[in-house]
Amino acid sequence: MTVLVADTSGLVSLGTAVDHAPNPLDLCLDVYDVHVPTIVVDELREIASYGDAHGNAATAVLDREDTFSVTSVTLDADFPLDDGENAAVTLANELDAALFLCDEFNSLGLIHASLADTRLVTTPTLLSVFVRTEQLPSMDAIEILEAISAARSWKSNSYVQRARALLNDE
Repeated sequence: MTVLVADTSGLVSLGTAVDHAPNPLDLCLDVYDVHVPTIVVDELREIASYGDAHGNAATAVLDREDTFSVTSVTLDADFPLDDGENAAVTLANELDAALFLCDEFNSLGLIHASLADTRLVTTPTLLSVFVRTEQLPSMDAIEILEAISAARSWKSNSYVQRARALLNDE
């Protein structure tokens, strides 16, 4: 099974659409061997304490904690992003993970440059992969992306708009 390391942002994105069928979080956990650093679980717990869409999404992810591996890593003190991205990038490099799921759109360049041999994917890209591998119908992926976009305030994000256009073409 392909190893995927996930950051808090990607998990929260998937968690915002758990009421959809098919559920993108469950699909990810079924298709990939998902690993997260301990600090990401800590961040999810903090986010889950809020009574908003993000808190509900984090709670949905934590409810499935028994389906992914949690590993403690040593943080790189010089890494210029927050501890969650720092730990997740470190874990991806340590595991030689095939994929790194992260939705920090403003930092994708830095995160990409920090990964050794791991492919950086965002939630919109992951949905597209599920469509191409026939694990998710295109119309469902578009509906899920719309739901995530609304919850995550991605409506005007050009990266997400491009992903939406690609999904419409598939």
